[in-house]
Amino acid sequence: MTQSYAGLELLSTAVLMLDESLQVTYANPAAETLFAHGRKHLIGARLDRSLPGNEALIQRLRQSLAAEAGFNENELVLDLGGEAARLHCVISPVEAGDSRLIVEFRELEQQLKIAREAKILEQQEANRELIRNLAHEIKNPLGGIRGAAQLLERELGDPELREFTQVIVKETDRLQSLMNRLLTPNRLPRVEPINIHEVMERVRMLLQAEFPGGLAIGRDYDTSLPDLAGDKEQLIQAILNVARNAAQATAGRGEIRFVTRIARQVTIARNRYRHAIAVSVEDDGPGVPPELAERIFYPLVSGREGGTGLGLSLAQSFVSQHHGIIEFESAPGRTRFTILLPVRADNGTGLPA
Repeated sequence: MTQSYAGLELLSTAVLMLDESLQVTYANPAAETLFAHGRKHLIGARLDRSLPGNEALIQRLRQSLAAEAGFNENELVLDLGGEAARLHCVISPVEAGDSRLIVEFRELEQQLKIAREAKILEQQEANRELIRNLAHEIKNPLGGIRGAAQLLERELGDPELREFTQVIVKETDRLQSLMNRLLTPNRLPRVEPINIHEVMERVRMLLQAEFPGGLAIGRDYDTSLPDLAGDKEQLIQAILNVARNAAQATAGRGEIRFVTRIARQVTIARNRYRHAIAVSVEDDGPGVPPELAERIFYPLVSGREGGTGLGLSLAQSFVSQHHGIIEFESAPGRTRFTILLPVRADNGTGLPA
């Protein structure tokens, strides 16, 4: 009775196939995870016995069988062993061996996550274009302002007045540096094989030099992770920006933690990857202010006095160029930023994407 459907094995959506008696003929790995049952328990069993207490779903399945019609429920509440799960459910008639129905379940939180990622990437592209144009417009007159201030300084005999021209020169240099940082992400990545832990250790050394003495940095690495194909300097800068943000949130006197793990069956910007490397930076600071949570990756948005609001925006841009994304969850006393970097099929590691 057991059947194999290779394409369904890779989906993050939980999929069951049922025969005319609502007996399970197939369950993919995502269904095993959702229902907390192995395939040996699910396949061959009637669904009403595998999932007791869900008569409304069973009734709808019987109606679909009788009418040979599909069904779509946006907010199905399913009882999973005493825990209620809110799911999007799609039932479709099918003719595949003994199977007569294919049932798809997707957790609503996962759908919201995909929608948030799509919104972030869309907003990021609009931000990049706006910032690129703005940076060019600002950068052009800066050289003229600096040159005029230097010429004026040569004509001034009073040292106190020359101090003012020096202020102009220093501020134009600062703005020039800021514009260069805004334009930097437009450089294409220089791709090479990268060990993510070499990147993490470089970031750790830079942070320890920047925050000597007071900052504790913990490490929890999965040393079995494969290499990535990417731009080492861009990834160092991206992770450094995230980690520096965490260190600054603790005023350089708290504790941050680096964690690396493999993530499986990851969807990023509607693209599906079998494996991704998850790099997490956790801190014990006060957390992201709620009013900034939706705009935290926008350029020029900062929750810190004197901050430029470019660190996380640039980090997201660099990570996006590696087909990844940055996510975060925050509460007072614990904030975690996670960078997901897909392991692509052409990275030469032997581990397919």
